[in-house]
Amino acid sequence: MFTYLMENQDEALRLTVKTDKSALIRQAVWAGIRPGMRVADIGCGAGVTSSYLYDLVWPGGSVTGVDASQERIEHARGNYEKEGLDFVCHDFHRDLKGLGAFDFIWVRFVLEYNRSESFGIVRNLAEILKPGGILCLIDLDYNCLSHFGLSQRLEKNVQGVIKTLEEKADFDPYVGRKLYSFLYDLGFEDIDVQIKPHHLFFGHVSEKDRFNWMKKLEVAARNSGWAFEDYEDGFDGFHQEFETFFADPRRFTYTPMISCRGCRPKIERP
Repeated sequence: MFTYLMENQDEALRLTVKTDKSALIRQAVWAGIRPGMRVADIGCGAGVTSSYLYDLVWPGGSVTGVDASQERIEHARGNYEKEGLDFVCHDFHRDLKGLGAFDFIWVRFVLEYNRSESFGIVRNLAEILKPGGILCLIDLDYNCLSHFGLSQRLEKNVQGVIKTLEEKADFDPYVGRKLYSFLYDLGFEDIDVQIKPHHLFFGHVSEKDRFNWMKKLEVAARNSGWAFEDYEDGFDGFHQEFETFFADPRRFTYTPMISCRGCRPKIERP
């Protein structure tokens, strides 16, 4: 059974706060979204991304947000649902054919939580894409691992947390580099790729970015199973040292974001 790594009572807020509307719109337009399309937002979370995609296809188009969390779906319905924008609670690891066929499928920051099943998920989604339809995969590479200014102890523990999450929580910090091969292996056409920074922190860090990163520590790092043996007070000592590092304007942190889009062939290979 799939367990979401970042599950916590503030997750709808974190997902909403961290979503950059202008960046998301640029990505979707680059991928080929157009008015009139029927769109699926897979792993829609709190619904804010679905609402931004809706603005790009309405009037004439529609967006269906899909997420396995009933709590997040209820939040999305209460805040965003309207004509042409609906939300469905469904495990996207399972058959999705009951949702119908789509012109455009959006999968942003989802596959990183599904290391062992990421290709299977993409293959599953290809089944509900119309011939000629677009599948857009967006995820991070070297996720949470690129920092300058860490102490040796802090760097060792950050790497230990990520490695433990790979092994115990099916987290994939390197999934971004795999996206192209997923579409290639499924026979997609007109594949294109973009690489841009997602996190790029130097100097002053905004409150929304501080909230996002500290929440990652409080939920994912705390529950990772990593022992934090280098700290007398365990996780609390690690958290305090990382928070001090992150607040230092000398700190430099970045994470590459890889966007990959492709079209399902209009005529399938024999």
